[in-house]
Amino acid sequence: MNKMTVKDLKDLKGKRVLVRCDFNVPMKDGAITDENRIIGALPTIKYLMEQGAKITLCSHMGKPHSIFSDEVKLNKKDKKKVDAGETTAEAIIEKAKKDEPKKLTLAPVAKRLNELLGGKVTFATDVVGKDAQEKVAACKEGECVLLENLRFHWEEEKKDLEFCKKLASYCDIYVNDAFGTAHRSHASTAAIVEYGLVKTAVCGFLIEKELTVMADSLEHPTHPFVAILGGAKVADKLNVISNLLEKCDTLIIGGGMAYTFLKAQGGKIGTSLVDDEKIDYCKEMIAKAKAQGKELLLPVDTVVSKEFPDPIDGPVTVKTVKSSEIPDDYMGLDIGEETRKIFAEKVKNAKTVIWNGPMGVFENPTLAKGTVAVAEALAAAKGATTIVGGGDSAAACTQLGFADKITHISTGGGASLELFEGKVLPGIACLNEKN
Repeated sequence: MNKMTVKDLKDLKGKRVLVRCDFNVPMKDGAITDENRIIGALPTIKYLMEQGAKITLCSHMGKPHSIFSDEVKLNKKDKKKVDAGETTAEAIIEKAKKDEPKKLTLAPVAKRLNELLGGKVTFATDVVGKDAQEKVAACKEGECVLLENLRFHWEEEKKDLEFCKKLASYCDIYVNDAFGTAHRSHASTAAIVEYGLVKTAVCGFLIEKELTVMADSLEHPTHPFVAILGGAKVADKLNVISNLLEKCDTLIIGGGMAYTFLKAQGGKIGTSLVDDEKIDYCKEMIAKAKAQGKELLLPVDTVVSKEFPDPIDGPVTVKTVKSSEIPDDYMGLDIGEETRKIFAEKVKNAKTVIWNGPMGVFENPTLAKGTVAVAEALAAAKGATTIVGGGDSAAACTQLGFADKITHISTGGGASLELFEGKVLPGIACLNEKN
């Protein structure tokens, strides 16, 4: 993907630049618990500051949009309260309208950015209102304004034209550095460029890295190429499986989705998670792999239990059985020791490895061994390009301390999956081509 980057821009001094960042960081009691996404955005922001640009930063935080839109949808927990007569939908919505702005404000992010950027960040308490307009207008060269949570406006996800015009009025240049939302065609991720409101649109260093490492490795992998997919449902990765079979030499299937494949082969899977509607699809993929001379590996042994752990990280009694012979009253929750060895050996001999999705219920220490084994195998792979496609697998690598031993850990779970599918991402497609 030959997209322009901030380094291709000339004479940035005094230019107004709108940067779409991904500051959707985890929070607890108003404090940031993981600032990796903030740190990841710093190279682009610092470069623009050094060049003397006037910078407006924008991001979403969480999912408050359902509360502020005309299409409010209650979650399952709230529906149960309404059905039980404990409260009304209207009361839940009114309470949320008061609570969400406090819980999902970007003010803590602005505070942390200010600490990291020498006190040169101002926080606007709205997005397109009076406070934002005044602070953007007053922004000096080499300084930044961070707007409040974009998703406090329903217009963000609906890519409302008038909202886009207001965002575009803040800039001469648009920079997208939020790979985690690049698969969304929202106002701030693509629409302000798609509508022709900003002519100069480039990517930041974070997206540039995603494209040069991950996209190029998918398009031009060094063989042997091993792809590892985990996670819960086959339905979530239909096109990913099919597309990767076209490119890789070995496709490894683990996690909850493996049980649908095992059932498609006639195996007994007990009460394991299964997507019965995708049995025929799994049979097709198994046949496709065979026809193309590709290796499709499934677990040969499985860690099982009679019950799913509750709480998820609580104690659980397990045993290991053959993957095709899970007892009727047991469910598979992780790959077994023999499978871990087989998967690790494939990674050891690979030159390109991509991984998306845990091998089991990795939030539980007893059921995390499969995911840990895969992470260790990638970290130990010598001379290989190793890529972790965001989401839970990225979190696992970071938590286990393997991040610095992986070639690239993507910042976008959903965006990574769509890239694995071979899809064009709106937030990248809208950017200017080089030359």
